[in-house]
Amino acid sequence: MRSDGSFREKLLAISSIAALLAIWQISALALQSPTLPSPARVAVVFWQATLSGELPYHLGITLLRLIGSFSLAMLLGCAIGIALGKNKTLNAFFDNWLVIFLNIPALVTIILCYVWFGLVESAAILAVVINKLPNVVVTLREGARALDKDLLEMAQVYRFGKRKTFVHVIWPQLHPFVMAATRSGLALIWKIILVVELLGRSNGMGYQLHLFFQLFDVASLLAYSIAFVAVIQAIEVAVLKPLERKTQRWRR
Repeated sequence: MRSDGSFREKLLAISSIAALLAIWQISALALQSPTLPSPARVAVVFWQATLSGELPYHLGITLLRLIGSFSLAMLLGCAIGIALGKNKTLNAFFDNWLVIFLNIPALVTIILCYVWFGLVESAAILAVVINKLPNVVVTLREGARALDKDLLEMAQVYRFGKRKTFVHVIWPQLHPFVMAATRSGLALIWKIILVVELLGRSNGMGYQLHLFFQLFDVASLLAYSIAFVAVIQAIEVAVLKPLERKTQRWRR
């Protein structure tokens, strides 16, 4: 029964993509406008950019920035979020800071980082981390608050060490919050990176999209966008979902 359900879900997913492509193709044929190239035209542009090495190069640069900024934001955010969730004094002091940083527009943060630190790589990474960090902190703070005190007391009674308590008691409860921060982080952070690259970098997907916008090259805009979305989706399917299944095996 489970395999039948899985097959049905895959069939629905494929049908959904096919329907989207069909709507796109019909719309392109109806409009006959360079502002909406057909899927075939976009596929040709994608293939040519891949063969030339231009698309892989810029995609790789953006992915390196994504990995670096995402890792820093998650590590710092998890540590700060857990600390605030477990310490009421720290939380009361820094709560207003969180509200302020959550409401500062990403564009403002990016511009300020470039103005203060210059058009350098470290400023670009810092701008992305600052924009993502508050979201991770808030999510993990709620996770730390939701920890089952009875389970923690049980771990103390049975004299679990710090490592064993974290692995077998704390982490299983925090994991859903970490995954939520991870998924929302990937969805948010790559969009911010594109703006960072557009404003102050000379390479990467954001820089290329800005160039295509100036040239009014919609086919290249779509080809590069589809390539990046495909990579993010591949990370979701190949990394995040298997990791989530593996760490959720203890649940019934």
